[in-house]
Amino acid sequence: MTIGCEEKRQIIAGYGRNEEDTGSTQVQVALLTARIKELTEHLTEHKKDFSAQRGIRKLVGQRRRLLIYLKRKNFEEYKKTIAATGIRGV
Repeated sequence: MTIGCEEKRQIIAGYGRNEEDTGSTQVQVALLTARIKELTEHLTEHKKDFSAQRGIRKLVGQRRRLLIYLKRKNFEEYKKTIAATGIRGV
C-alpha cells in the first residue's frame, strides 16, 4: 500500500524545482495525494480495514495543513498545486 520508488521519482520531477527537491510543499502535497488515492482504492475493496481508514484520515489532515500553509505563503502556487493534483474542481 505504498507508492513505488519510480512513481515517487516521477512525482518529484513533476512538482519539484529540481531532482533533489523533495521537501517543498508542492512535492509533499503531490506525494500525499498519491498515497491517499492508493489508500482510497484499497478501501473500496477492503471496507472494514479500520487501520487504513485511520491512516487515510491522518494523511488527509496532513495534506490539509500543508495546503493551508501554502495558501497563506504563496497563493499562486497554491492554485497551481490544487489544479495540477486535481484535489478540488478549481
